[in-house]
Amino acid sequence: MLTQSWWMRWWDSDIGYSFRSSPTAIVAALIALVCGLAALFAPWVAPHNPFDLASLDLGSARLPPAWYPEGRWEYPLGTDDQGRDILSALIYGARISLFVGLASVVLSVLLGVTLGLLAGFLGGWVDGVLMRLCDVMLSFPAILIALLIAGVGRALFPNAHETLAFGVLILSITLTGWVQYARTVRGSTLVERQKEYVQAARVIGVSPLRIMRRHVLPNVLGPVLVLATIQVATAIITEATLSFLGVGAPPTSPSLGTLIRIGNDYLFSGEWWITIFPGVMLVLIALSVNLLGDWLRDALNPRLR
Repeated sequence: MLTQSWWMRWWDSDIGYSFRSSPTAIVAALIALVCGLAALFAPWVAPHNPFDLASLDLGSARLPPAWYPEGRWEYPLGTDDQGRDILSALIYGARISLFVGLASVVLSVLLGVTLGLLAGFLGGWVDGVLMRLCDVMLSFPAILIALLIAGVGRALFPNAHETLAFGVLILSITLTGWVQYARTVRGSTLVERQKEYVQAARVIGVSPLRIMRRHVLPNVLGPVLVLATIQVATAIITEATLSFLGVGAPPTSPSLGTLIRIGNDYLFSGEWWITIFPGVMLVLIALSVNLLGDWLRDALNPRLR
């Protein structure tokens, strides 16, 4: 009952009306929902398990899609160079890409919002040090920093377990993504700390930490929510880029970027499906998330209502 009441309140709100009156947002949400659910329930949705090495058949390697004369309906989108079903690899690969993207964005938000609040509310030398750190991070290309961190992690732990490899990958994307949140929150906090409700809380003796957590933070989360939605797509593309360059997901657990890199070796020999289908999947996920972020930015902007 509570869930239904919450859903009805959201549906009847300004944001709900903006969503149902935007065909682009509805289509983007459906695409993101289908991709997310397929990735979440991959073991039950995928026709095969592409990570089960015992089930791979090299005799079925590089088969074309099923609508080709040489294709088999057992593998609707064909197979790769190791005989893995492309459709199953897409579903499992999207699972890895979405997990890495979402985890890195969550960590980036936590780190960036915390440092941005401290910089904007405390000011002084704390603000100066944190903003100079942001300037240093922004002076390097994000993909270069991620490559450096991921490469160093692989060099220090060459025989690391897959869990540690994913941890290094998430850390590398997190350390390149927190800066935008910190600068956004810092700017909003500089405005909020001058308002009357913050001054009143200070006068009655509320601690600075409580003021930041209970009063300032809820009022600066709007831009962060929009930025985080858009940055999910950026994090997924960054992960795919790192995997394409060979420092991302382990070869035994290929993400979409790894699949694109594998298929790139066979693109000019006619086996286009090995790289085209993962590329299309990556574009669909990134585009749907970006469109949702654009809609959310417009929906939360009171000037556009």
